[in-house]
Amino acid sequence: MYLRPDEVARVLEKAGFTMDAVTTKAYGYRRGENYVYVNREARMGRTALIIHPALKERSNKYAEPASDIKACDHYEQFPLYLGGAVEQHYGIPHGFSSRMALERFLDGLFGENA
Repeated sequence: MYLRPDEVARVLEKAGFTMDAVTTKAYGYRRGENYVYVNREARMGRTALIIHPALKERSNKYAEPASDIKACDHYEQFPLYLGGAVEQHYGIPHGFSSRMALERFLDGLFGENA
């Protein structure tokens, strides 16, 4: 069982991220230069956290992505994916089975020692 999008959002806020965008499909969160999305459509939570594609390699040290990419026109802070039938913004989706696992991931990827 994965954390639901609302649970991921609470962990992000506890970690110092501030929500600055709300759409029907996503919440956008910023902390300094870092930006992530919470996929509101991830009912089971497997793709609840979406990180910037530039962080993909570094994030592999902390967690396996749920899939290669997650494209959505609402991820406006991320680059366009040009490989599909429609150009959409995209990121790398992750799901976490516990708050502790998500906190460790955020600390590893965005913490002071990152």
